[in-house]
Amino acid sequence: MDTSANSAAEQIYQAVRRIPGGSVATYGDVAAIVGGGCDARTVGEALRDLPRERLGEVPWHRVINSSGRISTRGPRQRALLEAEGIAFDERGRVDLARYRWDAARAGQRRERQEQPRLFEDQ
Repeated sequence: MDTSANSAAEQIYQAVRRIPGGSVATYGDVAAIVGGGCDARTVGEALRDLPRERLGEVPWHRVINSSGRISTRGPRQRALLEAEGIAFDERGRVDLARYRWDAARAGQRRERQEQPRLFEDQ
C-alpha cells in the first residue's frame, strides 16, 4: 500500500493518531473519519502494512473490530491496550460502550462533502 504523504494509508494513519489513549475505535469508525470511499478493510490493510519504524508513531493497537475483538497481533495489542487501562471481558472483548472513542463528539469527523477522494471510482 502506498504510504506517501497524500495516500489513503497516510490519511488512515492521521485518523488513527487522533484516537486518545484509553480509547478504541473500530476499523469502520476510522474509515468513516477518513471518508472518500475508505472502508474497514482498507483501514485493516493499511494498519497491517504500517512500516515497522512507524509503530511508535501510529497507535495501531487502538483500532479493533466492531465486535470488540483485537487483531491477529493479539497478545501485543492486548498488552498495549491493557497498559492504557482498557479492560477485556472473559471472552476477550473490549466493551465498546465504555471505551469507544466518539470522534463526532470530539469534533474530529468532517462532513462527507469535505472529504478528499481517495479512490478513482468515486
